[in-house]
Amino acid sequence: MKTRAAAGLALLLVMAATATSSAAQDVGYLPAQSPYRDLNHRQEITGFAGYYRAATDPAGVAPTSGPMAGVRYEIRLGGPAQFYASLAGVRSDRTVLDPSKAPDERKLGVQDVNLVLADLGISMNLTGQKSWHNVVPVLAAGLGIASDLTTRDPGGFRLGTPFALSFGGGLKWISGDRVAMRADVTDHMFQVRYPNSYFQAPASGIPAVLEPTAKQNVWTHNAALTLGISYRFGR
Repeated sequence: MKTRAAAGLALLLVMAATATSSAAQDVGYLPAQSPYRDLNHRQEITGFAGYYRAATDPAGVAPTSGPMAGVRYEIRLGGPAQFYASLAGVRSDRTVLDPSKAPDERKLGVQDVNLVLADLGISMNLTGQKSWHNVVPVLAAGLGIASDLTTRDPGGFRLGTPFALSFGGGLKWISGDRVAMRADVTDHMFQVRYPNSYFQAPASGIPAVLEPTAKQNVWTHNAALTLGISYRFGR
């Protein structure tokens, strides 16, 4: 999935380079014939839905993949930059382990999890405040949190509310004066922290959930592919 996301971002950069090259030849166009159109609205709000592809953590207890939906607000800062705020929910689940038991008895079942992802960040239009053939390639990076909204399980684990980083890119298609559609690929990065009990053998000859030399805090990359419809307003 990370390879696909990297390929998608590379495609955006190629499109931006093509658009920039074309801009140098745009001077002689009549306004009606130009491939560029001004983006006249300063704000937009987007409803989106898609799929969250979770990383597999070493212990296999973090929230897993699932459908997601959310809302995003953007406001122009100046030049090609926008400030954005995003809030999304993922319908997920996770495996519950009891580290005090033998490996074949540890799995206590699967717990439903409502994962929340909240971000604040900056997005950049690679064609400036113009669309190119009604298309705007975008890159974005943000800071935020991830939270599983649950208490600790019998084994002492919970995701909690770790600090999160996000980065990605997408394409907007300006389909009307106020309406746009967009597709985005985003990597949500956050840490999974394991309790001390995961590193302690329950009895002689019975292995712990994780090796004593394993990391207690693990950064995970979690990809999200979303499609959205935007309403643009505020000139």
